[in-house]
Amino acid sequence: MRHKPIAAIAGLGFSELSRKPIGTSRELAAAAVEAAIADAGLKKTDIDGLLINRSPIADPDEVPLRLQNDLQLRNLGLLAAIDSEGSSAVQMVQYAAMAIRQGMAKSVVCVFSDTPVKASGGGDSFAIAMPLTGVEGWERQQGFLGASAAYALAARKHMARYGTTQHQLGAYAVSCRKWAALNPQAFLRKPLSIGDYLASPMIVAPFRILDCCYPVNGAVAIIVTSVRCAVNGPHAPVYIHGMGQGHRGRSGLHGDDDELGSGAQQAARMAYKSAGVVAADVTACQFYDAFSYVGILALEEYGLCKPGEAGSYVADGHTAPGGTLPVNTGGGHLSGFYLQGVTPLSEGVIQVRGAGGERQVVNNDLLLVTGSGGCLDYHSCVLLSPHAALH
Repeated sequence: MRHKPIAAIAGLGFSELSRKPIGTSRELAAAAVEAAIADAGLKKTDIDGLLINRSPIADPDEVPLRLQNDLQLRNLGLLAAIDSEGSSAVQMVQYAAMAIRQGMAKSVVCVFSDTPVKASGGGDSFAIAMPLTGVEGWERQQGFLGASAAYALAARKHMARYGTTQHQLGAYAVSCRKWAALNPQAFLRKPLSIGDYLASPMIVAPFRILDCCYPVNGAVAIIVTSVRCAVNGPHAPVYIHGMGQGHRGRSGLHGDDDELGSGAQQAARMAYKSAGVVAADVTACQFYDAFSYVGILALEEYGLCKPGEAGSYVADGHTAPGGTLPVNTGGGHLSGFYLQGVTPLSEGVIQVRGAGGERQVVNNDLLLVTGSGGCLDYHSCVLLSPHAALH
């Protein structure tokens, strides 16, 4: 059976990206949207949908619905702020595609913007309590601050269950750095060895600083259109063939169940089924990988490795340049830049367009792009391809 695309991505735009203060989130969002409209060969009057995503730790007024007025977008048929934490960016693309398919809009711009890095750095922005126990205030009282502590618990459980090692986490970080070295837009491009990784400071066991994402200030916008509109644009269309979400809630982290699986497995099943493909058909991946462990887990949960085998798969070089399954070809969140879900989305668009330069994958037939939020609580994914029909 030949599966036709749901919709297509026709535009991609970036604001300036920096580790220094460069403006407000609202200003950067507007810049990214205008860049995406130009990239798609459209005019503002062609845009009839606007979806906004901001960081879950940001004030709602940082990127408000009033961004519509800043951009002078009129008569929108679709306008919303999407809040499903790190899965939101991919969800924006999903909702835009569904709205287009239902005739609610023709060209929808999806934008994420964030300015977490202040003059003192980015650490303070993320040093907040992540509620895990349901006991109000417990995490802060115990000094259990930041996503790194929560994800470290999840990683330790995987290590205890399957024997995943510190060296395998390091191999994932090294693989991302190898890709970043080929990406002019990546922030961390200096060569990285396992020895360098093991010598880096420990943040919270088992995570060293090089296991953690590298936040920046900036914005990225993506324009989703009908297939017919995308074909007439200045760039090769990026077809959206499969979509999925999965939200199991807080599980696989505490001792309340014996499972390690998250909603990613549900999202994967849904996406593969809707596209008429299987995991083995995926030729490259762009994962939401705020921590090295998340990328390793995603390989297993999206059916690309058997449970417990992803660590050795990465250590054997399969996800690095020249490997059998390229993963996070722009450097991902660890070495590229952390702008939550638009980091993997933007790289997915670049790769499907064939615009990756030195880092361009040989086979871009079917890319899996994922989003993840909370602490493995919320999951979304899309399947992108340069082909209008999948066999």
